[in-house]
Amino acid sequence: MEAQKFNPLEIRTNHPGLWRYSDALPVDFSDAITLGEGFTPSLYLKIGGRHVYIKQEQLFPTGSYKDRGATILMSDAHKKRVKHVVQDSSGNAGCAIAAYAAKAKISCDIYVPEDTSAAKLAQIQMYGANLIKVAGNREKTAEMALLAAQKSYYASHCYNPLFLEGTKTFAYEICEQLNWKVPDVVVLPAGNGTLLLGAYIGFKHLLESHVISKLPKLVAIQAENCAPLYHAWKNKLTSIPIIDTHPTLAEGIAIAKPYKGLDMIDVVHQTNGLFLTVSENEILTTLQDCCRNGYYIEPTSAATIAGLIKAYAYLEAETWVSLFSGHGLKSTEKMLAILANH
Repeated sequence: MEAQKFNPLEIRTNHPGLWRYSDALPVDFSDAITLGEGFTPSLYLKIGGRHVYIKQEQLFPTGSYKDRGATILMSDAHKKRVKHVVQDSSGNAGCAIAAYAAKAKISCDIYVPEDTSAAKLAQIQMYGANLIKVAGNREKTAEMALLAAQKSYYASHCYNPLFLEGTKTFAYEICEQLNWKVPDVVVLPAGNGTLLLGAYIGFKHLLESHVISKLPKLVAIQAENCAPLYHAWKNKLTSIPIIDTHPTLAEGIAIAKPYKGLDMIDVVHQTNGLFLTVSENEILTTLQDCCRNGYYIEPTSAATIAGLIKAYAYLEAETWVSLFSGHGLKSTEKMLAILANH
């Protein structure tokens, strides 16, 4: 069924945050499980010698943009009277689902890799979720959660399409904050692709509604130490390759086998965008620069900003948009290690 046309005149400004776009969302505001999330500030900053718009997604209630998807997914679960959910995460999505499950009074099990940031693990547990550490990588964690989901509701940010219904609001907010002008380039993290795919859905909806006249080029950033999508895109592969991975500061995008990898490559192609990788040194340097300018972001956020700076050499554009995807308080032990070694 064709989606209802987006009409800027029908934005519900009396609703909090992203729920201002209720008419474009699959859940009615009367059923919302909300913590006031969304409509994050867009700053005009000079980064890497150029002025760009940066969405402060680290200011969400749980400290990352994953709240966009969690509020929609858990609102729908609550409306359907779901009593228990399971989810797997490298950290931020687990925090988001745990928080909104707590708000909805829905019990949940969150599966995480055993090397997940201690700060994120504490956050998940403080929301009252049952934390299950999995010995192994992110892919093993997903396997364990999928098994558990056979007997419960799978509140997955990767598999459940309702999550993308939340992250698409990122595109709506950008265009509204630019007075309904579309940016030329949007630079986003590329792990499991929930923001990349959601943003594409949002921009495409605005285009089909004749609110904007073009799609922005989407630039997807991966860590050099875990970049399966970059290699597939660069080598024009028809499947996601099995790659050797190495530890990275950017744990939030360290996904060796992204479930929707081919979809992510497709949306980048559809927008004439590109994939780029950033080294550990580039992530670290950018992290230090951002923090010393007053923006305490997690290392995964710094990876995206490092990619933004690198993208200047590849694309000519007037209006650039990117984001701080997660708060630095989520990575305290990493920050302490960086301070100790530098």
